[in-house]
Amino acid sequence: MDKVLNIPQYEMNEEQERKEILRKYRALLRALKPKLKPGDKEQVRAAFEIAVEAHKDMRRKSGEPYILHPIAVATICVEEIGLGVRSTICALLHDTVEDTDVTLDAIQREFGSEIAKIVDGLTKIANVIDTNLSQQAENFRKILLTLTDDPRVILIKLADRLHNMRTLESMKREKQLKIASETVYVYAPLAHRMGLYNIKTELEDLAMKYMEPDSYRYIAQKLDNTKRERTRYINDFIRPLKEKLTNANFKFEIYGRPKSIHSIWNKMKKKGVAFEEVYDLFAIRIILDSPHDKEKEECWKVYSVVTDEYIPAPERLRDWLSNPKSNGYEALHTTVMGPHGKWVEVQIRTRRMNDIAEKGLAAHWKYKEGTSEENRFDKWFQQIRDVLANQETNSVDFLQDFKLSFLAEEIYVYTPKGDIKMLPVGSSALDFAFAIHTKIGESCIGAKVNHKLVPISHKLRSGDQIEIITSSKQKPKAEWLKFVVTTKAKTKIKDSLKEEKRLIGEEGKALLVKKLESVHIPATQHQFEEIAAYYKINSSLDLFYDIAVRKIDISEVKDWTYNGDKIVFPKLEKAGAEDKADTHKPSARKEAELVIFGESSDKIMYSLANCCKPIPGDDVFGFITQGEGLKIHRTNCPNAARLLANYGHRVVKTKWMKNKEISFLTGIKIVGLDDVGVINKITNLISGTLKININALTIEAKEGVFEGNLKVYVHDKDELENLVNKLIALPGIETVERFDSETSV
Repeated sequence: MDKVLNIPQYEMNEEQERKEILRKYRALLRALKPKLKPGDKEQVRAAFEIAVEAHKDMRRKSGEPYILHPIAVATICVEEIGLGVRSTICALLHDTVEDTDVTLDAIQREFGSEIAKIVDGLTKIANVIDTNLSQQAENFRKILLTLTDDPRVILIKLADRLHNMRTLESMKREKQLKIASETVYVYAPLAHRMGLYNIKTELEDLAMKYMEPDSYRYIAQKLDNTKRERTRYINDFIRPLKEKLTNANFKFEIYGRPKSIHSIWNKMKKKGVAFEEVYDLFAIRIILDSPHDKEKEECWKVYSVVTDEYIPAPERLRDWLSNPKSNGYEALHTTVMGPHGKWVEVQIRTRRMNDIAEKGLAAHWKYKEGTSEENRFDKWFQQIRDVLANQETNSVDFLQDFKLSFLAEEIYVYTPKGDIKMLPVGSSALDFAFAIHTKIGESCIGAKVNHKLVPISHKLRSGDQIEIITSSKQKPKAEWLKFVVTTKAKTKIKDSLKEEKRLIGEEGKALLVKKLESVHIPATQHQFEEIAAYYKINSSLDLFYDIAVRKIDISEVKDWTYNGDKIVFPKLEKAGAEDKADTHKPSARKEAELVIFGESSDKIMYSLANCCKPIPGDDVFGFITQGEGLKIHRTNCPNAARLLANYGHRVVKTKWMKNKEISFLTGIKIVGLDDVGVINKITNLISGTLKININALTIEAKEGVFEGNLKVYVHDKDELENLVNKLIALPGIETVERFDSETSV
């Protein structure tokens, strides 16, 4: 058997157990004492007695009485998270409704609706550990639904998870791995997001103890071996700072704190270095006793004292005083060169900031004047509510999106007016557009980041100022999903694509209904589902869409019959044989003819293939891809032969609409000031806003002036004149002249 730890044998008689339970309960009351108001002690006692009675015949895997678990969870809530009396009662009762005969109604009668609601929330999420991934993800969604009602639900759940992790050695190895991996995937990031840094760190370390036992033991041993040497170094580092801060009359505490095993291990992996090469094995923390109105000023004064003594690395300064993290974390972090050429991280914060750093959300309720931080939490909860309101999201996708969007570190970016927005690391300009408003996101064609034009996929960095460029002609595209990370953007893009698909599907539905009526088959939802099953398609919406884009040829409806109950279809082999026969004649069927430009262009969803970039006038064909709809290729595309030969049945005849859509190649000469981003401005206007194809572009710059020659495809003189007027209106453009190109298409 694969052992991680030696499991201690539980040995205690009934009398010893009773004494141990009372000892732990009294310790809980002592921790809670400063928060007790008249009548509170009796309520806590009542909850304790209900829990003792309910769990009296239950044991944990270690063999100890089950009641010790709710007492431990309540103690973590009070001592380590800073929660109060009501949360203590909820923690004591958190497993009663799920595992015993105690009902929610009984709890409501005894303690009121607020406590009953929290216990109900904890009951709903008690079974998050599940072998079925989608069930686990669905349960996680339930956690968040209760979280947005009352954040104490999640704080108590984190306390519950922390105690389970502390006592995980009694579990079987496979259960240890399952609980540990879930902890590191969801619960540690959630603790971090709630501002519970100590709990987040311990959860990560405990998870690593079971998932990577050898690495964990190796680093723990190394830390132990170097402890004396490290303590000596910390004392040498602190001595001069202590003296200067005392002389400057600061009230402070200064100490060295070792980094967590998990974070050291991460550094070793990320940078590919040995333990000895990880320089920040510890951080120096300076905690000030400052009046609220002087906190910021005094932190910066202390920073000045530190950097007078030791040389700082300017690029490693982190100012979370001016811009606290969205979980409320405030501090100044700097890395300085200490004795013997070693880099040392110094964290400066006040007592209030330290409380918030260690107890997160719970500490906000203690410092009521910190309204801006509370608003940040409220915004975060509101974002989660918005996403949860969209019930159609696949649960596993939701869990993944939640990880990326809500548990990630954030960046701070600005609107043109200077308003601040928080987004996850890795967000694109398009994420920002959707964060401003759904309509702005849907019509976004580009952005200016720090006044320079960038594509919508541009990755943002903290401090960027972004202005979004929109066009009424723009519509969300499937490829947008590849470069957005926020759940709001993903959800809105998917909704829009689905709506587009539904609108296209309406045309397919009308065609099908007409065909069915011609052979006297009733057009009901039941028949649509039968037909979808016949074509092996998941839903009637997909069926209608496939008919609209000619992926399905419904001319064979004439061969179907109806027996008064169900449709009788001919055997599918026939359809397969036809497909094979058509392999070398992809566009033989009349029904497969599709005009992709002209009046019908809005109704048919298509995209132009990147491999050959077709333009109006090219000989083209449509190819039905899996998952990306209809793609248009040129007939002389490098991939054409392979597609036509192997997938003839998925080829759709396509042609450009005559007369209206003939394009002419025209030349334009542009002269202007050689400024950064000028080419982006020009190409963005032509390709992005006006949707005009560029055939060739050459730019030459000399002594601050550029001259550019472009060849573009336009449909008529009006379009060309509109283009010239729009170009001349761009900042920095001096002249725009047309020169005729002799080539036309």
